[in-house]
Amino acid sequence: MSQLRHDWSLSEIEDLLAQPFNDLLFQAHQVYRAHFDPNRVQLSTLLNIKTGACPEDCSYCAQSARHSTQLAPERLLALETVLEKARQAKAQGATRFCLGAAWRSPTDKQLDRVIAMIEGIRALGLETCVTLGMLTDAQVQRLKAAGLDYYNHNLDTSPAFYGQVIRTRTYQDRLDTLARIQQAGIRLCCGGILGMGESRRDRAALLQQLANLPQHPESVPINLLVQVEGTPLYGTDPLDPLEFVRTLATARILMPASHVRLSAGRAQMRDELQALCFFAGANSVFYGERLLTTDNADSQRDRQLFERLGLQFERQFLEEVRGPRACHQG
Repeated sequence: MSQLRHDWSLSEIEDLLAQPFNDLLFQAHQVYRAHFDPNRVQLSTLLNIKTGACPEDCSYCAQSARHSTQLAPERLLALETVLEKARQAKAQGATRFCLGAAWRSPTDKQLDRVIAMIEGIRALGLETCVTLGMLTDAQVQRLKAAGLDYYNHNLDTSPAFYGQVIRTRTYQDRLDTLARIQQAGIRLCCGGILGMGESRRDRAALLQQLANLPQHPESVPINLLVQVEGTPLYGTDPLDPLEFVRTLATARILMPASHVRLSAGRAQMRDELQALCFFAGANSVFYGERLLTTDNADSQRDRQLFERLGLQFERQFLEEVRGPRACHQG
């Protein structure tokens, strides 16, 4: 079984990325099989609970108040609306329900409402994940006490390229938030976005940041830029699909025990590309027709693809082994 390392050099990661494609995929798949059943896929559903009017200037994001995307801001969703969406997601096979809010950082009053959502979702027997922006130490402890399973906070790209994408929050701000989450014992969901005009070295440097954290993120979302008209990155040259697979495969090698999630951009991917990603080590997806503000892969298409590939949902496997999952702690 592959040893977990936290001391990867940039040159080592660049060497992995530069291997002949078949050699890289073979190595990644060996690592994958050593840690996971390669025919089981974890399903997460993502719900945007507060849309638009975000003060940040992330160049890829339709929700920034600084971009002209014609996205209408919406208030925080009501608790029962969120719980009904969670029930629907569970019925469709999701095991984790993720909440996203377009905030730089939440107020304590806003956090009160999110905590009620977390508690309600856990009562349904689903894992919980939220992405709320930056947090104080006290807010992290409140989320921990509420039983939050995962906190999502992506690094997005390399330290060197970051300033070309985001200027309202520093890279260190993001690292500080990750440290607070991990020190509190909350599992971390952290990855990045590919196809923003970054170089291969930038992609290697992003993976280095993730793999050299004190503890690997339990969930590593690998996103392909979804270009939204009105954002600064609209019109960026698309990333070579095989380069996307190379990056995902390298993430699997560097973080062998993490769930690597094939995330945004799946709606634009051919089935053959997704199949390569699953072989390279992707074992988690967002399931459902919407992500935060962009389209996701069609659920019926997903089911057909999984059937063609012989992949089973993680919930199907759990129920076969130990019966329907009850509400759990942690």
